Amino acid sequence: MKQSPIYLDYASTTPIDEKVLKAMAPYFGDVFYNPSSIYSLGLLAKDAVDKSRKVIAKFLNCQEEEIIFTSGGTESDNLAIFGYLENFESGHIVTSEIEHPAVYEAFKKLEGKFKVTYLQPDSNGLISPADLKKALKQNTVFVSIMYANNEIGTIQPIKEFTKILKNHKAVFHTDACQATGYLEMDVKKLGVDLLTLNGSKIYAPKGIGVLYKKKEVSIAPQIVGGDQELGLRAGTENVPGIVALARAVEIISSKNAKKEKQLQDYLIRELMQIKGVKLNGSRVRRLPNNINISVQGVEGESLLLDLDKQGIAVSTGSACSSRDLKPSRVIRAISTEKNAHESLRVTLGRFTTKKEIDIFLKVFKNSIKRFQEMSPYGRS
Repeated sequence: MKQSPIYLDYASTTPIDEKVLKAMAPYFGDVFYNPSSIYSLGLLAKDAVDKSRKVIAKFLNCQEEEIIFTSGGTESDNLAIFGYLENFESGHIVTSEIEHPAVYEAFKKLEGKFKVTYLQPDSNGLISPADLKKALKQNTVFVSIMYANNEIGTIQPIKEFTKILKNHKAVFHTDACQATGYLEMDVKKLGVDLLTLNGSKIYAPKGIGVLYKKKEVSIAPQIVGGDQELGLRAGTENVPGIVALARAVEIISSKNAKKEKQLQDYLIRELMQIKGVKLNGSRVRRLPNNINISVQGVEGESLLLDLDKQGIAVSTGSACSSRDLKPSRVIRAISTEKNAHESLRVTLGRFTTKKEIDIFLKVFKNSIKRFQEMSPYGRS
């Protein structure tokens, strides 16, 4: 009997929850109207968007007009960065070496106009508040450090960062796509000025995201045309996606996170008993669904493909750069080039079971045994 596929790449994308699918379904059919239309049928769609914005504003503890709907995490990150920095001719930016490509590559593109400081993480993947404080200059206008890393799950001390910036003119942005569903998302408690979240990480569909923008922060639209989203993001609203995102945040539950943490603890405990396996990132300050390892003597991509042949889906890092043959920039920043080549990311989710974890462990052990026996390095 053929084994059913086992999906262990939830950090890449999540399936749509049935409750979310049910909530969004009417807006593909009966209520398909354009929410910008002023006739009564269009107002049905507009009402759905308005109610969804209210739900998400409550979730983030902000005002409704501080919510901008986008096509996802990448657009939200780009809108925050390019939209805010369009107000400046020059200046200084602080970010980290382990940001998501949507942030990291945006700053690379701005290097000709701005001076960019890339903070180095420690061996656990943590950015030091002291390093941030030291990096700030009088002309620092923007700081962006992600809430939780997409590859190694490391949780950054966001509140400490924003406390440092309290009396500085620089605005603070955080990519919270991986953190949503697990960590504090009250923007007032976090003290952030701009925050990104993505529907496809929290059991809503792909193609929908949010940029929280503090009312006092001014940004320029990067997609122009109509006056949707308070004139900050043109284009007909993705009504089904917006409704889905609102429903997704409503059903976030600490019970799911607790279950994932128990599975994570079990999996890490079992993996650490295997010779040649090393955990990447912090064991303590880590998302409850993330396990990133390096396997001595085994190339991560080869292991990924071998697991895939046996019906198990994992990854070697960010899904946005997974087709790039270069080793993980994140692992290189906290460890060595060799560890980066040998890294593998396993991420759990709402529907992961212990049975699936046990099957993964069995297949994984057999796979690395074969690879290590074939490798002269692995036999040493």
